[in-house]
Amino acid sequence: MSETEQQRPLRQVRSFVVRAGRMTEGQERALKDNWPVYGLELSSGMLDFSSVFGDDRPVVLEIGFGMGDSLIEMARRAPEKGFIGIEVHPPGVGRLLARARDEGLNNIRVFCDDAIEVLAQCIPDGSLDCVQLFFPDPWPKKRHHKRRIVQPGFAQTLRKKLRIGGTFHMATDWENYAEHMMEVMNAAEGYRNAAGEGEYSPQPEWRPVTKFQRRGENLGHGVWDLIFERVV
Repeated sequence: MSETEQQRPLRQVRSFVVRAGRMTEGQERALKDNWPVYGLELSSGMLDFSSVFGDDRPVVLEIGFGMGDSLIEMARRAPEKGFIGIEVHPPGVGRLLARARDEGLNNIRVFCDDAIEVLAQCIPDGSLDCVQLFFPDPWPKKRHHKRRIVQPGFAQTLRKKLRIGGTFHMATDWENYAEHMMEVMNAAEGYRNAAGEGEYSPQPEWRPVTKFQRRGENLGHGVWDLIFERVV
């Protein structure tokens, strides 16, 4: 290896691709007008949730909320909780902000950043009641499995951010990814499967059916939920 190669930083393997989705005028306007109310910035550093939401309510973090429909519905159903969404695609962020404004929701905040960076720079240890990861990119080709976000290191990153008794809730419509999630989480230190060892959880009533879930079901896919609780 040359000296130049030794000095070059290792490129982080990304679990997502920022797709070139065009924003509508309404999404652009919603993003611009409502970001000061709902937006959170990496540059602000570690969050104080009591300052963000005005009290010590339980906080749910959703990674990759897509167009935001299910996150809006959960926030509407559970006004006593605070919801922080992370999404890298601006059209989805713009649409969610428009709906949050129109529905008068004050218990949602949003990052438009890489979740790994948000977790490292902005989320205090032991602070979250739940982390949600619903229908992440399955990276179905075997050579791309290293890009799947659910990996041993990621599980331990989340465990640090969850309070004792907090949960990591995953859902996917790809059976192979469900098996991968189960394998990773079964081996993850400090967690307990809420449904019992090796078992998948039934879909909770409070988890809305997402666009990705409907699409998968229309293609004949099953749906698998996994809920793991931090015990240590």
